[in-house]
Amino acid sequence: MTTTNRHPKIRADHLRRQAVVYIRQSSLQQVRGNRESTARQYALTEQAKSMGWSAKSVQTIDEDQGRSGSGSEHRQGFKKLLAEIGAGQVGIVFALEASRLARSSVDWHRLVEICVVTQTLLADESSVYDPRDPNDRLLLGVKGTLSEAELFTLRCRLHDGRWNKARRGELARSLPVGYLRTESGDVILDPDRQVQARLHYLFRLFAQHKVARRVLVQLIQAKLKIPAKIWGGPRHGEVKWKEPEFSDIIRILHNPVYAGAYVYGQKKYDSFDRSPTNGKAKVHPRPLEEWPVCLKEVYPAYITWAQFLVPHQGSKLGLLIL
Repeated sequence: MTTTNRHPKIRADHLRRQAVVYIRQSSLQQVRGNRESTARQYALTEQAKSMGWSAKSVQTIDEDQGRSGSGSEHRQGFKKLLAEIGAGQVGIVFALEASRLARSSVDWHRLVEICVVTQTLLADESSVYDPRDPNDRLLLGVKGTLSEAELFTLRCRLHDGRWNKARRGELARSLPVGYLRTESGDVILDPDRQVQARLHYLFRLFAQHKVARRVLVQLIQAKLKIPAKIWGGPRHGEVKWKEPEFSDIIRILHNPVYAGAYVYGQKKYDSFDRSPTNGKAKVHPRPLEEWPVCLKEVYPAYITWAQFLVPHQGSKLGLLIL
Protein backbone atom coordinates (compact mmCIF):
# COMPACT_ATOMS: atom_id res chain seq x y z
CA MET A 1 0.00 0.00 0.00
CA THR A 2 1.38 3.43 -0.97
CA THR A 3 1.68 6.03 1.78
CA THR A 4 0.47 9.49 0.79
CA ASN A 5 3.04 12.23 1.33
CA ARG A 6 1.48 15.31 -0.23
CA HIS A 7 3.77 18.25 -0.99
CA PRO A 8 2.49 21.67 0.15
CA LYS A 9 2.54 22.95 -3.45
CA ILE A 10 0.17 20.20 -4.57
CA ARG A 11 -3.46 21.33 -4.35
CA ALA A 12 -6.73 19.52 -4.85
CA ASP A 13 -7.10 20.84 -8.42
CA HIS A 14 -3.71 19.31 -9.28
CA LEU A 15 -4.86 15.93 -7.97
CA ARG A 16 -8.02 16.08 -10.06
CA ARG A 17 -5.83 16.08 -13.16
CA GLN A 18 -3.30 13.52 -14.38
CA ALA A 19 0.25 13.06 -13.18
CA VAL A 20 2.55 12.43 -16.15
CA VAL A 21 5.91 10.69 -15.89
CA TYR A 22 8.11 11.59 -18.87
CA ILE A 23 10.88 9.08 -19.64
CA ARG A 24 13.68 9.53 -22.14
CA GLN A 25 17.18 8.30 -22.91
CA SER A 26 19.22 9.98 -25.62
CA SER A 27 20.19 6.87 -27.60
CA LEU A 28 19.27 3.23 -27.99
CA GLN A 29 22.73 2.36 -26.67
CA GLN A 30 21.92 4.21 -23.45
CA VAL A 31 18.54 2.48 -23.25
CA ARG A 32 20.27 -0.91 -23.46
CA GLY A 33 23.31 -0.10 -21.35
CA ASN A 34 22.17 2.42 -18.75
CA ARG A 35 19.31 0.46 -17.26
CA GLU A 36 19.68 2.04 -13.83
CA SER A 37 18.65 5.43 -15.21
CA THR A 38 15.65 3.85 -16.95
CA ALA A 39 14.61 2.10 -13.73
CA ARG A 40 14.88 5.35 -11.75
CA GLN A 41 12.69 7.13 -14.30
CA TYR A 42 9.97 4.49 -14.21
CA ALA A 43 10.13 4.58 -10.41
CA LEU A 44 8.80 8.14 -10.52
CA THR A 45 5.34 6.63 -10.94
CA GLU A 46 5.59 5.45 -7.33
CA GLN A 47 6.61 8.96 -6.27
CA ALA A 48 3.48 10.31 -7.98
CA LYS A 49 1.32 7.82 -6.11
CA SER A 50 2.97 8.71 -2.81
CA MET A 51 2.06 12.36 -3.40
CA GLY A 52 -1.64 11.64 -3.75
CA TRP A 53 -2.37 10.50 -7.31
CA SER A 54 -4.16 7.21 -7.83
CA ALA A 55 -2.59 4.55 -10.03
CA LYS A 56 -5.11 5.15 -12.82
CA SER A 57 -4.32 8.89 -12.75
CA VAL A 58 -0.60 8.37 -13.41
CA GLN A 59 0.36 8.30 -17.09
CA THR A 60 3.77 7.28 -18.41
CA ILE A 61 5.10 8.79 -21.65
CA ASP A 62 8.09 6.84 -22.91
CA GLU A 63 7.78 7.12 -26.71
CA ASP A 64 10.99 9.17 -26.85
CA GLN A 65 13.31 6.43 -25.66
CA GLY A 66 16.45 6.56 -27.80
CA ARG A 67 15.85 10.13 -28.99
CA SER A 68 17.99 13.17 -28.27
CA GLY A 69 16.55 16.01 -26.23
CA SER A 70 18.40 18.63 -28.30
CA GLY A 71 15.19 19.31 -30.23
CA SER A 72 11.52 18.39 -30.27
CA GLU A 73 10.92 17.85 -34.00
CA HIS A 74 11.20 14.07 -33.76
CA ARG A 75 10.06 13.61 -30.17
CA GLN A 76 6.44 12.56 -30.46
CA GLY A 77 6.22 11.92 -26.73
CA PHE A 78 7.28 15.47 -25.90
CA LYS A 79 4.73 16.86 -28.38
CA LYS A 80 2.05 14.72 -26.77
CA LEU A 81 3.08 16.02 -23.33
CA LEU A 82 2.82 19.65 -24.42
CA ALA A 83 -0.58 19.03 -26.00
CA GLU A 84 -1.98 17.43 -22.86
CA ILE A 85 -0.58 20.16 -20.62
CA GLY A 86 -2.03 22.82 -22.92
CA ALA A 87 -5.42 21.11 -22.77
CA GLY A 88 -5.38 21.41 -18.99
CA GLN A 89 -5.31 17.65 -18.44
CA VAL A 90 -2.04 17.50 -16.48
CA GLY A 91 -1.58 18.53 -12.85
CA ILE A 92 2.11 17.65 -12.55
CA VAL A 93 4.95 16.42 -14.76
CA PHE A 94 7.60 14.15 -13.30
CA ALA A 95 11.04 13.77 -14.86
CA LEU A 96 14.31 12.53 -13.46
CA GLU A 97 15.89 15.89 -14.23
CA ALA A 98 15.47 18.85 -16.56
CA SER A 99 17.69 17.25 -19.21
CA ARG A 100 15.19 14.41 -19.63
CA LEU A 101 12.52 16.89 -20.70
CA ALA A 102 14.67 19.13 -22.90
CA ARG A 103 18.25 19.97 -23.80
CA SER A 104 17.12 23.06 -25.66
CA SER A 105 16.31 26.37 -23.98
CA VAL A 106 13.57 26.97 -26.55
CA ASP A 107 11.79 23.70 -25.72
CA TRP A 108 12.37 24.06 -21.98
CA HIS A 109 11.02 27.60 -21.71
CA ARG A 110 8.06 26.77 -23.94
CA LEU A 111 7.21 23.92 -21.55
CA VAL A 112 7.54 26.18 -18.51
CA GLU A 113 5.39 28.91 -20.11
CA ILE A 114 2.60 26.44 -20.88
CA CYS A 115 2.80 25.14 -17.32
CA VAL A 116 2.40 28.73 -16.05
CA VAL A 117 -0.79 29.22 -18.05
CA THR A 118 -2.33 25.86 -17.06
CA GLN A 119 -1.01 25.96 -13.47
CA THR A 120 0.87 22.68 -13.94
CA LEU A 121 3.63 21.67 -11.55
CA LEU A 122 7.02 20.19 -12.48
CA ALA A 123 8.80 17.67 -10.29
CA ASP A 124 11.99 15.62 -10.14
CA GLU A 125 13.38 13.17 -7.60
CA SER A 126 14.20 15.87 -5.08
CA SER A 127 11.48 18.52 -5.24
CA VAL A 128 8.30 19.97 -6.71
CA TYR A 129 8.38 23.26 -8.62
CA ASP A 130 5.60 25.72 -9.31
CA PRO A 131 6.48 27.71 -12.48
CA ARG A 132 4.25 30.56 -11.25
CA ASP A 133 6.38 31.01 -8.13
CA PRO A 134 9.21 33.56 -8.78
CA ASN A 135 11.83 31.55 -6.90
CA ASP A 136 10.85 28.28 -8.57
CA ARG A 137 10.73 30.00 -11.96
CA LEU A 138 14.27 31.27 -11.44
CA LEU A 139 15.47 27.82 -10.38
CA LEU A 140 13.77 26.17 -13.36
CA GLY A 141 15.43 28.68 -15.67
CA VAL A 142 18.85 27.81 -14.23
CA LYS A 143 18.15 24.09 -14.58
CA GLY A 144 17.17 24.52 -18.23
CA THR A 145 20.27 26.60 -18.97
CA LEU A 146 22.56 24.10 -17.27
CA SER A 147 20.95 21.24 -19.17
CA GLU A 148 21.59 22.94 -22.51
CA ALA A 149 25.13 23.94 -21.51
CA GLU A 150 25.89 20.38 -20.43
CA LEU A 151 24.86 19.04 -23.82
CA PHE A 152 26.99 21.66 -25.59
CA THR A 153 30.00 20.76 -23.43
CA LEU A 154 29.54 17.04 -24.10
CA ARG A 155 29.27 17.68 -27.82
CA CYS A 156 32.45 19.77 -27.83
CA ARG A 157 34.37 17.08 -25.96
CA LEU A 158 33.16 14.34 -28.27
CA HIS A 159 33.87 16.49 -31.33
CA ASP A 160 37.42 17.34 -30.22
CA GLY A 161 38.13 13.75 -29.18
CA ARG A 162 36.90 12.41 -32.51
CA TRP A 163 39.07 14.83 -34.49
CA ASN A 164 42.15 14.09 -32.36
CA LYS A 165 41.78 10.37 -33.05
CA ALA A 166 41.18 11.08 -36.74
CA ARG A 167 44.34 13.18 -37.02
CA ARG A 168 46.28 10.19 -35.72
CA GLY A 169 44.46 7.86 -38.11
CA GLU A 170 43.02 5.92 -35.17
CA LEU A 171 39.33 6.73 -35.58
CA ALA A 172 37.76 3.61 -37.04
CA ARG A 173 36.05 4.20 -40.38
CA SER A 174 33.79 1.96 -42.43
CA LEU A 175 35.89 0.02 -44.93
CA PRO A 176 34.85 -0.48 -48.55
CA VAL A 177 34.59 -3.85 -50.22
CA GLY A 178 38.02 -5.41 -50.67
CA TYR A 179 39.12 -4.72 -47.09
CA LEU A 180 38.61 -6.34 -43.71
CA ARG A 181 39.44 -5.26 -40.17
CA THR A 182 40.98 -7.94 -37.97
CA GLU A 183 40.12 -8.49 -34.30
CA SER A 184 43.28 -6.58 -33.36
CA GLY A 185 42.08 -3.57 -35.38
CA ASP A 186 44.49 -3.96 -38.30
CA VAL A 187 43.17 -3.41 -41.84
CA ILE A 188 43.98 -6.07 -44.42
CA LEU A 189 43.00 -6.88 -47.98
CA ASP A 190 40.01 -9.18 -48.25
CA PRO A 191 41.51 -12.68 -48.36
CA ASP A 192 38.98 -13.64 -51.04
CA ARG A 193 41.19 -13.70 -54.13
CA GLN A 194 38.20 -13.31 -56.44
CA VAL A 195 37.24 -10.04 -54.77
CA GLN A 196 40.81 -8.74 -55.04
CA ALA A 197 41.11 -9.82 -58.68
CA ARG A 198 37.89 -8.11 -59.73
CA LEU A 199 38.87 -4.82 -58.07
CA HIS A 200 42.34 -4.93 -59.63
CA TYR A 201 40.71 -5.57 -63.01
CA LEU A 202 38.36 -2.61 -62.56
CA PHE A 203 41.26 -0.27 -61.78
CA ARG A 204 43.22 -1.60 -64.77
CA LEU A 205 40.24 -0.88 -67.03
CA PHE A 206 40.07 2.69 -65.81
CA ALA A 207 43.82 3.15 -66.24
CA GLN A 208 43.33 2.01 -69.83
CA HIS A 209 40.18 3.97 -70.74
CA LYS A 210 40.31 6.96 -68.32
CA VAL A 211 36.50 6.99 -68.56
CA ALA A 212 34.19 5.44 -65.98
CA ARG A 213 31.35 4.76 -68.42
CA ARG A 214 33.65 2.76 -70.69
CA VAL A 215 34.69 0.69 -67.68
CA LEU A 216 31.02 0.03 -66.96
CA VAL A 217 30.31 -0.90 -70.59
CA GLN A 218 33.20 -3.35 -70.72
CA LEU A 219 32.15 -5.03 -67.48
CA ILE A 220 28.59 -5.40 -68.77
CA GLN A 221 29.73 -6.71 -72.16
CA ALA A 222 31.93 -9.28 -70.42
CA LYS A 223 28.99 -10.17 -68.12
CA LEU A 224 31.15 -9.59 -65.07
CA LYS A 225 29.69 -8.77 -61.67
CA ILE A 226 31.42 -6.66 -59.04
CA PRO A 227 31.68 -7.25 -55.29
CA ALA A 228 29.76 -5.03 -52.86
CA LYS A 229 29.38 -4.99 -49.10
CA ILE A 230 26.04 -5.47 -47.40
CA TRP A 231 25.26 -2.64 -44.95
CA GLY A 232 22.82 -3.35 -42.16
CA GLY A 233 20.74 -6.41 -41.36
CA PRO A 234 21.86 -9.88 -40.25
CA ARG A 235 24.40 -10.13 -43.10
CA HIS A 236 26.04 -6.79 -42.35
CA GLY A 237 29.60 -6.65 -43.65
CA GLU A 238 29.30 -9.68 -45.93
CA VAL A 239 30.20 -9.47 -49.61
CA LYS A 240 27.64 -9.97 -52.35
CA TRP A 241 28.14 -10.01 -56.11
CA LYS A 242 25.94 -7.70 -58.15
CA GLU A 243 25.49 -6.32 -61.63
CA PRO A 244 27.70 -3.23 -62.00
CA GLU A 245 26.12 0.22 -62.03
CA PHE A 246 27.67 3.57 -62.84
CA SER A 247 27.31 4.76 -59.23
CA ASP A 248 29.27 1.69 -58.06
CA ILE A 249 32.15 2.49 -60.40
CA ILE A 250 32.24 6.14 -59.31
CA ARG A 251 32.15 5.19 -55.64
CA ILE A 252 35.10 2.82 -56.00
CA LEU A 253 37.19 5.21 -58.10
CA HIS A 254 36.63 8.06 -55.65
CA ASN A 255 37.41 6.13 -52.47
CA PRO A 256 40.92 7.04 -51.20
CA VAL A 257 41.14 3.85 -49.14
CA TYR A 258 41.97 1.94 -52.34
CA ALA A 259 45.06 4.14 -52.63
CA GLY A 260 46.05 3.23 -49.07
CA ALA A 261 45.02 6.61 -47.60
CA TYR A 262 43.20 7.33 -44.35
CA VAL A 263 40.94 10.32 -44.94
CA TYR A 264 38.59 12.15 -42.58
CA GLY A 265 36.49 15.24 -43.22
CA GLN A 266 35.79 14.71 -46.91
CA LYS A 267 32.36 16.26 -46.39
CA LYS A 268 31.07 19.18 -44.37
CA TYR A 269 27.68 19.93 -42.85
CA ASP A 270 25.92 23.14 -43.81
CA SER A 271 23.72 24.21 -40.88
CA PHE A 272 22.12 26.91 -43.07
CA ASP A 273 21.02 24.38 -45.69
CA ARG A 274 18.70 21.84 -44.09
CA SER A 275 16.51 19.09 -45.47
CA PRO A 276 12.81 20.06 -45.55
CA THR A 277 11.81 16.50 -44.61
CA ASN A 278 13.84 15.83 -41.45
CA GLY A 279 15.48 19.18 -40.66
CA LYS A 280 18.99 17.75 -40.78
CA ALA A 281 21.89 19.80 -42.13
CA LYS A 282 22.80 18.88 -45.70
CA VAL A 283 26.19 17.40 -46.48
CA HIS A 284 28.49 18.89 -49.13
CA PRO A 285 31.77 17.34 -50.37
CA ARG A 286 35.02 19.24 -49.84
CA PRO A 287 37.56 19.61 -52.65
CA LEU A 288 40.38 17.07 -52.33
CA GLU A 289 42.94 19.74 -51.50
CA GLU A 290 40.79 20.88 -48.54
CA TRP A 291 40.47 17.49 -46.84
CA PRO A 292 41.43 18.17 -43.19
CA VAL A 293 42.97 14.72 -42.62
CA CYS A 294 44.68 12.78 -45.40
CA LEU A 295 47.28 10.26 -44.23
CA LYS A 296 48.90 8.27 -47.03
CA GLU A 297 50.30 4.72 -46.91
CA VAL A 298 48.12 3.72 -43.97
CA TYR A 299 46.27 0.81 -45.59
CA PRO A 300 47.39 -1.85 -48.08
CA ALA A 301 46.65 -0.35 -51.49
CA TYR A 302 45.12 -1.50 -54.76
CA ILE A 303 46.41 1.56 -56.65
CA THR A 304 48.97 4.32 -56.14
CA TRP A 305 48.06 7.79 -54.92
CA ALA A 306 48.92 9.17 -58.39
CA GLN A 307 46.42 6.76 -59.95
CA PHE A 308 43.78 7.80 -57.45
CA LEU A 309 44.25 11.46 -58.42
CA VAL A 310 43.42 10.82 -62.09
CA PRO A 311 39.60 10.94 -61.67
CA HIS A 312 39.96 14.20 -59.71
CA GLN A 313 42.01 16.00 -62.33
CA GLY A 314 40.38 18.50 -64.65
CA SER A 315 36.99 20.12 -64.15
CA LYS A 316 34.95 18.27 -61.52
CA LEU A 317 34.63 14.70 -62.85
CA GLY A 318 36.45 15.60 -66.08
CA LEU A 319 37.81 12.44 -67.66
CA LEU A 320 35.57 10.38 -65.42
CA ILE A 321 32.25 11.01 -67.17
CA LEU A 322 33.11 11.83 -70.76
